[in-house]
Amino acid sequence: MSVTSEEAARAALRERLGAGARYDSPNAPARELGWARRGTAYFARKLNELTDAELYEPSLLPGWTRAHLVAHVGYNARALTRLCEWARTGVETPMYASPEQRNAEIERGATLPARALHNLFAHAEVHLSVEWRDLTDEQWDRQVRTAQGRLVPARETAWMRTREVWVHAVDLDNGGSFHDFPPDLLDELVRDVLRAWERRGEGVDLTLAPAGREPIVLGEGGPTVLGALPDLVRWLTGRGARRLTGSAGELPQIPRWF
Repeated sequence: MSVTSEEAARAALRERLGAGARYDSPNAPARELGWARRGTAYFARKLNELTDAELYEPSLLPGWTRAHLVAHVGYNARALTRLCEWARTGVETPMYASPEQRNAEIERGATLPARALHNLFAHAEVHLSVEWRDLTDEQWDRQVRTAQGRLVPARETAWMRTREVWVHAVDLDNGGSFHDFPPDLLDELVRDVLRAWERRGEGVDLTLAPAGREPIVLGEGGPTVLGALPDLVRWLTGRGARRLTGSAGELPQIPRWF
């Protein structure tokens, strides 16, 4: 069996780190964990480009400052850590006690000083990464429950975190762009939006025409929306339309993502 350059790089890294280092289990969702960790670094870079004063200015999300957003991303890591603990110990630990508790936590977090917000983000993401590395092959497939009430395997936490860090890095509204996303991540985000619509029974008749790619036909087709894939994903995830063209003139109305 041939060894890929990525596998060779991982093997070299393990040799450098030595016997005491910790690694993801062989059954871990390597692709999604890679996205999540790259996205964490991307979010951290955009966060660190903000001044302390800019943290308390509006984000792209209505009614939220950037501080709300950073608090949310930090507390989301803690919530996903609780799901990993559930998978590891077998003791049910929900993401949040209630929607009200989640919302109150974010509102309080948005009032933290800038340094505390940076620490919240950094410490929470390290704790989550440690929990991921502690999960065994069998524990990655144990069922946990999302905040929306869906039962999913613990491996789903890697994709849940991927969405949070990449998309909310754009929501910081300081230069983050869907054009910075890995192409395979953009493809998966399209699939995630379509899965969300399907779960809610919100059928859409639409054709997406990414530049240089095969069209994506939804339902029975319908109006065609043309543009670069990153711009299409921005629109599908509810972040507004840029550089898109609709065959029927105006862009059609689409359901929300979350």
